[in-house]
Amino acid sequence: MRVGTFVLAAQFPGQGQGEALHRAVRTAEVAEEAGLDSVWLAEHHFVPYGVCPSAVTLAALLLGRTRRLRVGTAVSVLPTVHPVALGEQAALLHLTSGGRFTLGVGRGGPWVDLEVFGAGLAAYEGGFPESLDLLLRWLGESRVGAEGERFAFREVAVVPRADELIGGEPGPEVVVACTSPKSVRLAAERGLPMLLGMHCGDEDKAEMVAAWARCAREAGRDPDEIARMGAGHVSAGVVQLADREADAAESLVKAMPGWLKQGLDAHVTVDGRHRAMRDPVAYTELLCGLHPVGTPRLAADRLAATAERTGITRFALLAEGSGDLAATEENVRRLGAEVLPLLG
Repeated sequence: MRVGTFVLAAQFPGQGQGEALHRAVRTAEVAEEAGLDSVWLAEHHFVPYGVCPSAVTLAALLLGRTRRLRVGTAVSVLPTVHPVALGEQAALLHLTSGGRFTLGVGRGGPWVDLEVFGAGLAAYEGGFPESLDLLLRWLGESRVGAEGERFAFREVAVVPRADELIGGEPGPEVVVACTSPKSVRLAAERGLPMLLGMHCGDEDKAEMVAAWARCAREAGRDPDEIARMGAGHVSAGVVQLADREADAAESLVKAMPGWLKQGLDAHVTVDGRHRAMRDPVAYTELLCGLHPVGTPRLAADRLAATAERTGITRFALLAEGSGDLAATEENVRRLGAEVLPLLG
């Protein structure tokens, strides 16, 4: 089991943006102290749902603040960035951190971000495969040119080369956020592990893992490679620990709906399409039932059950659901001290 924390830098009602970012940094620092495996950083624009606009920039800071912790993006949104620019940043962090950086990428949503950054709706609706392939080429080749629909440029040298880490992996680990059969197939065909969202239960995640393996076989990948890459799948979730299960759930039900309503309501679509948002209270209650929310023993049992049902043994768990800095730090410390030992 590799258990890490998922950091949204969530801005709860009544909080400032600097307060949310301070809690994000402290969560990562405490995660290393507590013996967790990793920290995963979300990226959002123009909304209080999460106030980190550049997961790769925050990753750079945290890699400098820590010595052992693996730091990943969950995710860097490909349609709103140039794949070469992101590839350069990923290679830089891979080389300077001794291989502790993971690049998680995703398609994002049809948000106004696409207008602000000049990408356009087409980058979201059909451009993700082209962007991903260009990114992967940049991370694996010495010279790269492009002749695609969105990106076209003469061949240039790749500097720095991601494969020049002395004694380490040839490049940063890349994972793909998957929410649909299309994205599952894309990740499988490219031989990349998946990051699966916290809104999914074990049954849904198990189906996506099975579909990924099937698509990888259909793409001609050998069983050893499928097993090796499949071990990299990551399950996102929520963790809240207390001496009584009811107290853990209560702390989330009190705090998360206000954040969810404020954050989700702030999303604006680029083309005016209607987006139905989840009921904040019902969604919080759903998360409490799906994930390790309760006593340390119950939390360990739920993580072990998810691993058994899905085959996923890497976790990115949101620990800031109370919205309070001290409570978040205690939650992370208890995860390391009281849950990890139960998982062996």
